[in-house]
Amino acid sequence: MSLHNLLSVDSIEQIDREVAKYPAEQSRSAVMGALRIAQVEKRSLSNELVEAIAIYLNIAPLAAYEVATFYNMYDMKPVGKYKLTVCTNLPCALSGAYTTANYLKQKLGIGFNETTADGKFTLKEGECMGACGYAPVMLVNNHSMCNHMTPEAIDKKLAELE
Repeated sequence: MSLHNLLSVDSIEQIDREVAKYPAEQSRSAVMGALRIAQVEKRSLSNELVEAIAIYLNIAPLAAYEVATFYNMYDMKPVGKYKLTVCTNLPCALSGAYTTANYLKQKLGIGFNETTADGKFTLKEGECMGACGYAPVMLVNNHSMCNHMTPEAIDKKLAELE
């Protein structure tokens, strides 16, 4: 299926701007940006969408699948309106990441890789986010970094997302 049948004109224009950043023979370099743009519009990436992006970029579909399935910022299954990713690497773990994760699990009534019944929140466990000095950290929808996530900070953030 054509990318034009799967994404809005605006998203395709954004992908075209990503492609324009690289020499014509290196359109593969735009795959991460193209996947991100598609995911923002659709909230997750279907196999059909990943394949259409690959064809649009003139790369092998397997190359796009490798990227989409390797990085945890891409979701190959639908996620909630708010994807909350808690870093549990060692520095964050030593600074209370599991306390943060457990509080979120209790508060939302879900575990890692689960979505609340109302489709509002998905909880994910993440790798290092490069903010060890601000641990424990949580990323909201792959874009908004929240730091020093104490129970009080979590309550405040969840209230903002209501």
